[in-house]
Amino acid sequence: MTARKPGLIALFDVDGTLTAPRQVVTPDTLKFMQELRKVVTIGVVGGSDLVKISEQLGKSVINEYDYVFAENGLVAYKEGKLLGTQSLKSYLGDEKLNEFINFTLHYIADLDIPIKRGTFIEFRSGMLNVSPIGRNCSQEERVDFEKYDKVHNIRPKMVAVLREKFSHLNLTFSIGGQISFDVFPQGWDKTYCLRYLEDFHEIHFFGDKTYKGGNDFEIYESEITVGHTVTSPDDTVQQCTALFLTKQV
Repeated sequence: MTARKPGLIALFDVDGTLTAPRQVVTPDTLKFMQELRKVVTIGVVGGSDLVKISEQLGKSVINEYDYVFAENGLVAYKEGKLLGTQSLKSYLGDEKLNEFINFTLHYIADLDIPIKRGTFIEFRSGMLNVSPIGRNCSQEERVDFEKYDKVHNIRPKMVAVLREKFSHLNLTFSIGGQISFDVFPQGWDKTYCLRYLEDFHEIHFFGDKTYKGGNDFEIYESEITVGHTVTSPDDTVQQCTALFLTKQV
């Protein structure tokens, strides 16, 4: 670890950056990250909870990365130890949560799409994950819905309705992955994790959904980070190799 450049961290999104959406990291990418960790401090920040991140990056993920930020950093780990948590239930209260959940489920019930499965709203520690098709869909159905959504804008239209209906709650809506979008209080996007990285003067962030409305946009645009847009895990490896491994950093 003595070869690391002090004050520098490489921070990675999960889906589309280190793995294909909701897929397991490949051995080659895993090996690369282990090599990169010898040179720079590394961390991951995902919108999913720790269970899902562990399914993709490995059960020992909190020990294989210096920092692991689940749910945008609302559940934060450093060197395998819990740093802090934040609760959506405590922040909003059950009355406001029920109002939002009831309206959303009614909206989905009236939504005319080719198929629906189960788990339309997933309650996480710091956010709600809303899926019009339902998170219980198969991988093939997931891919088909993403294609359908790109044509019919199911998620963007739904977000627009919810944003207007619940403007009084000051919520952020962030479209990510293939089938869902996250809902959380303003300021609880991926920039939330940056409060734990104040000791670093150079923070490189790598993500695939860095466009406005994507769940990497806020941290990519932050004045605190150096943002990098990637298109796949292979692209992530190539960009990191050029930045950190082929020249003195």
